[in-house]
Order: sequence, then C-alpha cells, then structure tokens
Amino acid sequence: MNERTPGAGTVLLVDDTPETLRMIHDSLQTHGYEVRVATDGFAAIESVRRLAPEVIVLDAMMPGIDGFETCRRLKQGLDTRDIPVIFMTGLSDTEHIVQGFQAGGADYVAKPVVIDELLARIATHMQRARLMSHTRAAIDSAGRAIVAFDAQHAIVWATPLAQRWLQTLVDDDRLPLPLRHWLLGSDAMETPYALWHEGERLLFSLIEPGLLSIQRHASLPEPEVLARWFPLTSREAEVLYWVALGKTNREIGEILDISPRTVNKHLEHVFEKLGVETRTAAATLVLSRGQG
Repeated sequence: MNERTPGAGTVLLVDDTPETLRMIHDSLQTHGYEVRVATDGFAAIESVRRLAPEVIVLDAMMPGIDGFETCRRLKQGLDTRDIPVIFMTGLSDTEHIVQGFQAGGADYVAKPVVIDELLARIATHMQRARLMSHTRAAIDSAGRAIVAFDAQHAIVWATPLAQRWLQTLVDDDRLPLPLRHWLLGSDAMETPYALWHEGERLLFSLIEPGLLSIQRHASLPEPEVLARWFPLTSREAEVLYWVALGKTNREIGEILDISPRTVNKHLEHVFEKLGVETRTAAATLVLSRGQG
C-alpha cells in the first residue's frame, strides 16, 4: 500500500481545474504530504522560486504558459532544475508524453489520474531526489564543488557550492565559453583550467568526461615565493607558476621563450621534487600551500 506518515514530503500540484486540484490535493494530504497548489504556470514558477518543493505534479495543458513551457523554464535554473516533474496528460496523448520528457519531465501519469499510481510515482521520485540531494550535500559539506555537464556543455547538476560559484558565470545554462573551449582541447584531462572572476581564481579540473571539480583561490604565490617554498630552481618555479595558472606546455614555452620540450623537462624535475605525478596534483599542492 501507499501509506505515508505526516511529514512525508512537499509536493507542488499545478492544474487549472478546481475539481482535479481538490481531488488530488485531498488524497496527497491524507497520505501525509504537504501540498501546495498553483493554477497556472506563472504561479507555479513563482511558488518554486519562493520555496522549492521536493516533487512537482504538473498538468500538461493549461492556459497561459502550458506545462511543457513551465517545466522548461524551471529546468533552466540551477536551483530548480533538479526538482522531479511528473506530468499529468490525456490517456492517449502520446505526443504530449514525448513533449513532457523533452521538456525535462521525469515521469507522467494519465488522466483521469489513478491516485495509487500517482502516489507510487511521487514516492519513487521523492526518494531518488532526496538521495541525490543528500549525496550532493555530503560532497558540499566536505568542501567539494562538483559540476556534471552533458555533451553540449549544459550543466546537468552541481553541488550547492559549485552553484554559488557559477551562478554569475553560466552562459545560457551552459558552462562559460572559455571553459568550453578548454574542454574541447586534447589535454583537458591533464591540464587544469584557471578562470579569474571578481578578483578570485577558479581552477577547473576534469575528473572524468562530463564531471568537473572546482577550487577557488584568492591569489597565487609568485615564482620567487614558490622557489622558497619548494626546492626548485628559478626556472622550475616559473614553470610551476604557469602550470598552476592552467597553461599548456606550448603556452608556457611562448611565455618563457623556451621550447615545449624544455618545459616538459623542467616539469619532470618539478614533479619529482614535489612528489607528484600530474599537473593537476602539482597545481593543487601549490594552491593548498598558498591557503595555509
């Protein structure tokens, strides 16, 4: 059975038909859910922005902006895109079902709504959403800023910390253009990318395809300081400095007027002296030392 205890979760119910609203509202409330209602897409979006529900049950066809457009707009926001949306649509509206998934819907139920089926779907998606939320919160509490993105570099999800850092940088819901260019390069997995924003430095590292880690630092020690911190020659310190800024061997060679092969030789010495094996590890060591 679909028994629920009080405090089972919060559901936003969106429908322009009073009878449907009343019937579903009463059933969900009886099973312990806190139910908020909206009668059109604009009201639904405003309600979500004020206080996000855990699941949204959304009628596909409504006056004004329909359910599909409402869902699309919600999926554009970093702080609302992960809320599962369950569409309500006509029994034989295959086209509407497809539209719902294309708009970002997680599931659908056919009208007239069978309450037991709706309850089961709400419970499933709420459990998944809570598990994902807890996982991201655990990552965030550990000080991790993680971002997942798709093949078009659109942000799929981000930890709360990453959301805060990227909020003013996203380009139409996609990663910033310089970051997209870096990801298209052949050495993105090996070389971190540094992006300065509002006086702070964001260092992006590609953990695996589609997954980024972000570190934020106020400043980077100058090469002279690096040479004092670590047993490095002045040239090795300069190379390490530019590696920490996310530059490639070719770019470092152009800056220092040496060949990429010579840069690589200096890097081998740097890795050995620092006890690391990758550029990312070397940059992380420098930045963590700089914050100490």
